[in-house]
Amino acid sequence: MIRVPSAKVALSTASVYPERTPDAFELAARLGYDGVEIMVGQDPVSQDVEVLQRLSDHYSMPVLAVHAPCLLVTQRVWGRDPWVKLQRARDAAERLGAQTVVVHPPFRWQRDYARDFEVGLARMREETDVVFAVENMFPLRARGNEVVPYAPDWNPVDYDFPHVTLDLSHTAVSGSDAMEMAGKLGDRLAHLHLADGVGTTNKDEHLVPGRGVQPCAQLLERLAGNGYGGLIVLEINTRKAISRTERIDDLTEALAFARLNFAASTTAT
Repeated sequence: MIRVPSAKVALSTASVYPERTPDAFELAARLGYDGVEIMVGQDPVSQDVEVLQRLSDHYSMPVLAVHAPCLLVTQRVWGRDPWVKLQRARDAAERLGAQTVVVHPPFRWQRDYARDFEVGLARMREETDVVFAVENMFPLRARGNEVVPYAPDWNPVDYDFPHVTLDLSHTAVSGSDAMEMAGKLGDRLAHLHLADGVGTTNKDEHLVPGRGVQPCAQLLERLAGNGYGGLIVLEINTRKAISRTERIDDLTEALAFARLNFAASTTAT
C-alpha cells in the first residue's frame, strides 16, 4: 500500500513583512500555496476576523491556522490577559475554518498563566475541535550562561501537550536535534513551521529552507513517508529583500523546496 501525504503547505502572513496581511493572501494565491497562517500582530487586518474572511473569499485562499499573539511585541494585542488572547484566537479559528491555533509557552513573568497553562489548555481543548499546538522556543545565552524566559520550559517535547508545533528556525537557535525532537513527538507533531537557520546565538533567523544547517529536507521526507497530515507552514524572514521581486523569489523558492521534499516513498504496510 502506498502512503500518500496529505499535508497542506501554507504561507505565514509574517513571511511577507514589512508588507501587510492582505499582501500575504495575494502572494499565497499567486504562487500556489494551499492557504495561509495568520500571524496575529500589530497589523489591524490580522486582528479583524471579518476582514480576514473577506480576504479569504476574495483570493479563494483558506485560513488554515491562526498564530495567537504571543510575542513580546504583541503583548497588548487582543488585551493583556493571555487566556483572553487564546480564546480570541480559538474563536477566530472557528469562524475562519482554521484547524490549528499556534501558541508559545508562557513567559516566566506570566506566573499565573504559566502555572495553569497545561490544565488550562486541556480545558480549552474540551470546548472546541480546534487544535492548540504548543511551539518549541529557545533559551537565551549570555557570557556563558543560559537564561530560559519560558515556563514550564522552552521545549514542549517532554510535557503532556497532545499537539506540538515544531519550528526549525527555533531548533537552530537552541542547538536542538530537529530529527530527534520529531521522533520523540511522533503523532503529537501536528504543525510544522518550515524555515532554516545556521545557529547564530540568540538570533531567530527564519531563513528560506535549504539556506541553513537544519535538516529541512530530511524531516519533510520522513514526515511524508509517515503519512503526516498536519500543516506545513513556511514562516520565513523576507524583510531584508531589496525589492518585491526578491521577496517573491524567496517565497517561490520556499514553496518549491517544501513541495519537492515532501514526497513519500512507496511504503508497504
